[in-house]
This record gives sequence, structure tokens and C-alpha cells, in this order.
Amino acid sequence: MAQATGFDFEGQPKLFGHPVGLFILFFTELWERFSYYGMRALLVLFLVAQTTGENPGFGWTETEALALYGWYTMLVYVASIPGGLLADRLLGQKRSVMLGGLLLCAGHGILAINAEWAFYTGLLLIILGVGCLKPNISTMVGGLYRPGDDRRDVGFTIFYIGINIGAFLSALIVGWIGEVYGWHYGFGLAGIGMFIGQLVYVSGQKYLKGVGDKPTKQELSSETNFFGEIFRRPVPLIVTLVISAGGLYILSTGTIGYGLLVIFLALAIGVSIVFYQNSNQIEKDRLLVTFLSFLLIITFWGAFEQAGGLMNLYAQDNTDRMLGGFEVPATWFQSLNALFIILLGTPIGLFWLWWKRKGKEASSIFKMAVGVIIMGWGFLFMRGATIQFESTGSSAMYWLVFAYLLHTIGELCASPVALSFITKLSPARYVSFMMGFYFAATGLGNKVAGALGEAAQEAGELQIFTGIAIFCTIIGVLVILILKPLKRLTHGAEDIKDSHYEEQEGYEVADVPE
Repeated sequence: MAQATGFDFEGQPKLFGHPVGLFILFFTELWERFSYYGMRALLVLFLVAQTTGENPGFGWTETEALALYGWYTMLVYVASIPGGLLADRLLGQKRSVMLGGLLLCAGHGILAINAEWAFYTGLLLIILGVGCLKPNISTMVGGLYRPGDDRRDVGFTIFYIGINIGAFLSALIVGWIGEVYGWHYGFGLAGIGMFIGQLVYVSGQKYLKGVGDKPTKQELSSETNFFGEIFRRPVPLIVTLVISAGGLYILSTGTIGYGLLVIFLALAIGVSIVFYQNSNQIEKDRLLVTFLSFLLIITFWGAFEQAGGLMNLYAQDNTDRMLGGFEVPATWFQSLNALFIILLGTPIGLFWLWWKRKGKEASSIFKMAVGVIIMGWGFLFMRGATIQFESTGSSAMYWLVFAYLLHTIGELCASPVALSFITKLSPARYVSFMMGFYFAATGLGNKVAGALGEAAQEAGELQIFTGIAIFCTIIGVLVILILKPLKRLTHGAEDIKDSHYEEQEGYEVADVPE
């Protein structure tokens, strides 16, 4: 990734002991997450809303809405790969974030228009905008500090507090406006939030000089074209062509989305084989653990992202949301995750620190496995909610609250260590690509979430919630059972003090340094 080449570490003005640029990025990302999570809270509910009435939507079936939700949330994260490449190869991170913000402002603004063309155009622009902004703004935070600066971890924690504040407020404010006053007013408010974030970013450019600049010709010439390597080697070429042929067949049946997805996966697998062939034995062993970690990531987000889809619909349709004389908007439940992160992030981080000092198992992959299990157990509360609904015709709100509580605890165990762990395992020359694969795995998890929501329309919510809890538990336990050989394959990667990549955290979680 492009690095800070001329940032004045000592001469920059400080605020609370940190570069002012940190707070420019803090507020930019706060408002970007405000807009994104506000849109996410409304999307499925808007799609299934009847076409007539006081607050009309598209009148889609829940199956159709959840299918689009899966594709949209997947593409948002997969777009981080071309967004990262755009920064690496052409614009640099600073300009890519600027472009992403402009695309997001346009996308959210167009969504405020009540027309089908505006809806699809707005979604496309948001996907492209998040792809440009999300992977690059976090890297810029790392560029504000010298390597080894002990303020860096605190800087990232401050940055991710901003993310969670934005996520918390968006579900409350944007969700309420959209549900009560009109979906498109909510979409428009999300756009206003992004516009404020863009103004903050533009006005703060003087505090970001030398951070995330465009790459030099020398940096570009030294990079290897790994995609080109696929076609110069027999094994990755054959594997890529065989899987791509399957994708082309799916395309021929008219299933365009899944066909393109299979072709994308074929290229990703081909590049992975090239990486493996180019590596020494220690690197090969570590890459094997990395690929297993991707499976954990897909499992985690495939379950966790029911929040904006199936659980969102459940809150609206099956939950008794009356509190006194006030009906709690369904979208408000999505604010619980961010609230619990703010409240529990530090205590859970301190718990793992205490656990490690007691000599207990505290490796990253163990935390990820435990996080998957705990998050899966959250769906046992959703199972309880469904049983109560089938018995009485409605379920209590506390089922959702407890489910989100366990989901958040699971996230705080798994997410803060995931990206840092993967970048420590990855050979330095591949780390940018592996970061892209991490985002792709997250995107695939989001697609799985949408597919599970679709399946619930046929199999039933009780079966899906129960199945998710069982599957997550099995996957987590299996990883714990083979933990010792997996740790041997890492060859001490956990002892590396700093990752190759600046960002020490996965997504919307304040990282608590160990």
C-alpha cells in the first residue's frame, strides 16, 4: 500500500497528544459509517414495504429483499479490492478517499429520489464509494504515526470509537426518520451525513500532507503482476480455467450474478496458488493457516450479518415493540451492536489481557474460534424468540437484545485480531493482496447471510436460527481441537510485534492493544 512519504511527524499540530489529522479522519469515517449503517438499517424494510400506504416501498417479497441485501453487502466489501488497487496503482489513498466520498454523496443523494432507476443507481454508487473509501482511510490513520510509535494503537482506538458512534446514531436517527416519516427522507438524511463527512475531509487536507500520496513510478515498477503469473504457470492456470468454465456455464443459464462470482473466485484461487508456489516452507505453512482463517471469517460474517436482513425483518414483523405507549422502531435494534461495542470493548480487551497473563490460551486463532462460537450462541436467543412467537403470536424485545449482546461479545473476541493476525501470517510481498482477500472473505460472508435469509423463507426461521447456532459451534470447536497443529504451522507469527499492514483491526470494533 502507498505509504506516507513526506508527513511531518514532529511539526504537525496536536490535539490531545495526537496529530490533528487523526480527528479529521475520525469525523470523516464517523459520518461515512453514519450514512452506510443508516442505509443498511432501512434497505430490507424499504424493499418489503407495500407499494401503497403512508410510507410505500417496493413491495418485494422477503426472499427477493434478502437476496438483494446479500448481493449489496457482499459487493460493498468486495469493491475494497479494486478500491485498494486504485490507490496502490494510480491515485494514492488520499485521493481515493476523496473520490469515495464524492461517490457516496452522489449515491445517497440519488437514493432520496423516489424512482426505481434512482434506487439502483444509488446502490451502485454507494458500492463504488465504500470500495474507494473504506480500505484506504484506515491505512491513512497508520500513516500519521512513525513505525513503533506507541500512540498508534490509541489512535486506532479513537478512530474506531468514531466508527461506532456513527453506527449507533445512524440506526436511531436515520432508521427513525425512514420508518416514521418516509424511506426516502431517511436515505436523504444518510446523504446529508456523508456530505458533512466530505466537508470535514476536504477542509482538513492541510493536516494530511504527505499521508497516502499517490505511488511513485519506482514503487509501481517494483510490484509483481500476480494475476499475470496465473497464465504463465500450469497448475494455477488449469485450476483457474476449470473453475471459470463452471462460472461460464452458470452464466449461460442466465444466472449472471453467481456466474460472475464463480469467475471471481477462480481468479482468487489462482492467485492463491501462485502465492503458495512462490513461498518457502514456513510461508506455505502460514498461508495454509491464513486460508483456514478466511473460512472462519466467512462463517462469522455469514451469521453476524443477519442483523440487517433476517433479524431486521424479525424485529419488524414478529416482535412486540411496544414500550409503554411508544412503539420502538425496528431499525433501533441495529444500534445495539455499536452501543455494546462502546460499552464492552475495553472490558473484553482487558479480560483477554488478564487471561493471557494467567498463562491461558490467548492466540488469535483461538479468539477467532471462541468469537464464532459465542456469536453463534446468540442465535439460541433468536430460537427462543421464534418459539415464543409460534406459541403466543409475538416475541419479547429482550430476545433480540440478548442476541445482539452475544453477537457483539463474539465480534469483540474475533474481529479485533483477525486482520492483524492474517497480515502477520502473510509474506510481506503479498500482504496487500491478502488484505484484499480478507475483504473478499467478509463480502462472501455477507452473501452467505443473504442466502441464509432467503432459505429461512422456505425452511422456517426456527430451523435457520438453530442451524446457524449449531454450525458456528461445530466450526469453532473443530478449530479449537486442532489448535496445536495450527499454532505450529504459524511458526511463531504471534510473536511478531507489528503486522506488515498499518491497520491493526478488522472492522467496526475499537482495538484494545495487548
